[in-house]
Amino acid sequence: MNKKNKKFELELERTAKCAEMLKILGHPMRLCIMRGLIFVGECNVSHMQEYLQIPQSTISQHLAKLRAAGLIEGVRDGVEVHYHVVSEEAERLVRCLFSS
Repeated sequence: MNKKNKKFELELERTAKCAEMLKILGHPMRLCIMRGLIFVGECNVSHMQEYLQIPQSTISQHLAKLRAAGLIEGVRDGVEVHYHVVSEEAERLVRCLFSS
């Protein structure tokens, strides 16, 4: 495989990764959760539920998808789990989307 083909292949892999991230962030509630975690900071499901006014089970489903995609992580503190963003690429994208 020559250099051009190798570079093109790497770009295809990166493009596929970006498309998957956009797919995950394409849901308004997940985008809202990410925005909150980035601009407000780490928080737990109870805090998100209070702010978003949706059932805890719905928030948990969205958090599971964000976790599975490697965009966020949860840290257990007793009975609570505090979530924060771990994907720098996702954070840059969300900041760009919501910059003035």
